[in-house]
Amino acid sequence: MNHVILEIGLALVLIAFAVSLASRLKLSNVPFLIIIGMIVGPHAPRLGVFDFRFIETGTLITFMGQLGVLFLLFYLGLEANVTRLIEAGPRILTGGSIYIGINFVLGLLYAYLAGFPFRETLISAGVVTISSSAIVAKILFDYRRTANPETELILGITMFEDIFLAVYLSLISSIVLSGATSITGVLSSGGIALAFIVGLLVIGRFAIPVLNRILQISSNEVFILVVFGSLFMLAGLGETIHVAESIGALLMGLILGETRQVERMERLVVPFRDFFGAIFFFSFGLSIDPFSLGGAVWLAVGAALLSLVSVIVAGMIVGRRAKLSAVGSLNLSFTLLARGEFSIIIAALAQAGGLLGIIQPFAALYVLILATVSPLLAKESERVYEFVMKLVRWRPKRKRRVEEVVEETASEPDI
Repeated sequence: MNHVILEIGLALVLIAFAVSLASRLKLSNVPFLIIIGMIVGPHAPRLGVFDFRFIETGTLITFMGQLGVLFLLFYLGLEANVTRLIEAGPRILTGGSIYIGINFVLGLLYAYLAGFPFRETLISAGVVTISSSAIVAKILFDYRRTANPETELILGITMFEDIFLAVYLSLISSIVLSGATSITGVLSSGGIALAFIVGLLVIGRFAIPVLNRILQISSNEVFILVVFGSLFMLAGLGETIHVAESIGALLMGLILGETRQVERMERLVVPFRDFFGAIFFFSFGLSIDPFSLGGAVWLAVGAALLSLVSVIVAGMIVGRRAKLSAVGSLNLSFTLLARGEFSIIIAALAQAGGLLGIIQPFAALYVLILATVSPLLAKESERVYEFVMKLVRWRPKRKRRVEEVVEETASEPDI
């Protein structure tokens, strides 16, 4: 008997439970969705009519997860405004370049030392570089730091990461999906992807007046069909030249984000983003066998520790240049430490390109660690700073004692 509807209903109940639990704990729902997906799946039992293996609906859930990626990247494109980033000034451009540069280079080095092949190295470096804008925004809101001096720089860096992600995903997807390994093949695939993204953005820039007229649609039903039809068409066209469909979605968002209908699109897309996005993380968890995680544990722990060090170093450098306090710099570091949806999207490319199977469990464990640790460290950044100061406080005390001895000696009368 076909139980497709029942299995989809069971999946949605599990997803709702994970999201509800995350909400109660005031944490990102990404790790909870991945964990609940890992708990069920092919290794799970069947209890009466409830099949936790999701055999009949596995393909459908995966497809719905792909839609989630499209909506996540499309919404990101609507929010990421390149013009606004440039107008924000050199401080954000410099800070974003420093932050991404340090994290990306260390990610490449770590993957190379771990023995990953070329394409797996590029994927792993991307996984450990991009912060989760969703978790970052949640931290700023939950801890009421939206008015803090470092918040503008944090938001600016996340916006800079969005632009980097667009270019990086375009290049890496063409390399991974085309299977290019030689220098000529890599340059050719990268050139095609870059021409695709630049060409669309240039055309889209000149087409804004036309798009404004086309999108003046009073009916929400017709409006959403036109937008989503264009979204899926462009995403599909990108896939035909080995550019991930998520890039097409991101580019569509960047183009339509310049139109007068951007706020209306954001309002209408949010429910689809949240619904299908949650299914994406659940489906990613379904693809991971928890009994095969052993080989990825130490790799993920090492990457998490390296990321902690790299974001602190980058945060201190960026914070000093921006004249932030030490606590403000730590707030910046610990907030941007969060990894989530974009790391998982990058890791999903490895599965689509048939790369080493360890990439998925590595990315899942890495995201689980940092999506949990980042909000906790960000909440206690001031205490972390005070603890570090206590460890080194003996040095200034010793200096003060020497100064006091000198003063006392100078004040004594000559005999």
